Amino acid sequence: MNRRQLGLLLLLAAAIFVVAGCTSTTGQQNIQVQVGDGQASNGNGQFALSLELLVAITVLSLVPAILMLATSFTRIVVVLSLLRSAMGIPNLPPNQVIVGLSMFLTFFVMTPVFEEANNNALQPYLNNTIDQNAAIQRGVDPFKTFMLKETREEDLQVFIDLSKEPRPKTINDVSIEVLLPAFVTSELKTAFTMGFLLYIPFLIIDLVVASALMSMGMVMVSPTQIALPFKLLLFVMVDGWVLVVQSLVKSFG
Repeated sequence: MNRRQLGLLLLLAAAIFVVAGCTSTTGQQNIQVQVGDGQASNGNGQFALSLELLVAITVLSLVPAILMLATSFTRIVVVLSLLRSAMGIPNLPPNQVIVGLSMFLTFFVMTPVFEEANNNALQPYLNNTIDQNAAIQRGVDPFKTFMLKETREEDLQVFIDLSKEPRPKTINDVSIEVLLPAFVTSELKTAFTMGFLLYIPFLIIDLVVASALMSMGMVMVSPTQIALPFKLLLFVMVDGWVLVVQSLVKSFG
């Protein structure tokens, strides 16, 4: 997948967010999508058009993956999953709730990025004021700015070395092919760091309960079952969900 296709994926992701999150108040609009010029004057035009349609459908199938990996979704869903494991109830909240909450928090965090891509790239392109290449470039820039801000320099350096591309002169010269995996790696590292910090208070409760049971000679009683109500009580008393969500949102600056 080349740089132009990745840029088109990011622009399509922004378009999907705008369509899903905004309700039109001016009635129905006719949206036309044209792939190629549709001409067959040179004999193989229809074949080229069919091939372009096949490529377009394949690219569209990758939009959900790009929407998750090029946004804040990865960090949020990993932290919430680790929090569920730290509490000792791996099935509650259900996976649907975790993924749904992560998606809505992603929309909340990424709204400025999507709006910038929509205002600077998608809407001008739909209004025929800029061409496709300019729309892709303008649509990628907000995502690159977001990912560069959240990517660790050492992770970015690793993928620059692995790509064997010429060393970028400025941070803006970093290609999207190098930036995207570096961003995902940085997000995973940040998410596991936050998850470790969430484990500490629950681990302390487990140790205290296990020590108390040992001192009373109740070695046959499972410390996990006794500690679970105390962990839930502590989490509810400190309004844990609000604190975790607030920390996640603020971690993106």
